[in-house]
Amino acid sequence: MEPMKRIRVVLLACGSFNPITNMHLRMFELARDHLEDTGKYKVIQGMISPVGDGYKKKGLIEAHHRVKMAQLATESSDWIRVTDWESQQPEWVETAKVVRHHHSELLATQQNDNDEVDTVKCGKRRRLEEPECVIQGSPDCSTRKDMPQLKLLCGADVLESFGVPNLWKPEDIAEITGHHGIVCITRGGSDAERLIQQSDALWENRKNIYIAREWVTNDISATHVRRALRRGQSVRYLLSDPVLWYIQQKGLYSAESEKKNAGVMLAPLQRYSTAS
Repeated sequence: MEPMKRIRVVLLACGSFNPITNMHLRMFELARDHLEDTGKYKVIQGMISPVGDGYKKKGLIEAHHRVKMAQLATESSDWIRVTDWESQQPEWVETAKVVRHHHSELLATQQNDNDEVDTVKCGKRRRLEEPECVIQGSPDCSTRKDMPQLKLLCGADVLESFGVPNLWKPEDIAEITGHHGIVCITRGGSDAERLIQQSDALWENRKNIYIAREWVTNDISATHVRRALRRGQSVRYLLSDPVLWYIQQKGLYSAESEKKNAGVMLAPLQRYSTAS
């Protein structure tokens, strides 16, 4: 019996990465193990997408610093890379649009690879036979088993945030969970299953939400790291050495930087509160 062909998956993590910690990188490893242990998937790439300055989160330092730190943190990885597309946008971009952008790029890359092979094997025949969804970059193509899938990698806090009024558009949640899927990493104190049970939007696409548990207790958070840094305390081994060196060289994360955007409403709350 011929073994089942595994579906190729790219993991995309969106967030502040302010700064990127070892736990952020650990999430990718946990997600890859969990998906591949199902026997259905083969994770081929991980992508880190730092949010742009337009998000207006309190204490959020400039995007170019956060992108550079993420690049330094992933230098030793042979499968995780950093994308700066989101961070370079002039205004805050909804996560659904970021997922959509990278999914379209993924399909385009795959199509280009197919075209190169087809040119040698059978000219333009296969290109003419490609389904319309590939040509238009429709999210529905993520269901095709010969195409790589893009899944959003996140923590349980993101699932919880889906229930915050005016933070997410319902149609964005439906698109991310329904067309693409989520791999959620849970740690101490979080109950992703309960969040799914309590949300009709998540329950509807529960089979497309994969929950991976971190059994090794680890409460590293960027908030704790920033607090330690502005108090002059050591954060070594919470961050990679190149990231820590960069922070020290640039003098990042002071009491002053933590006040940035203080009293400013988050971009999604501004946008959706006004719309409603």
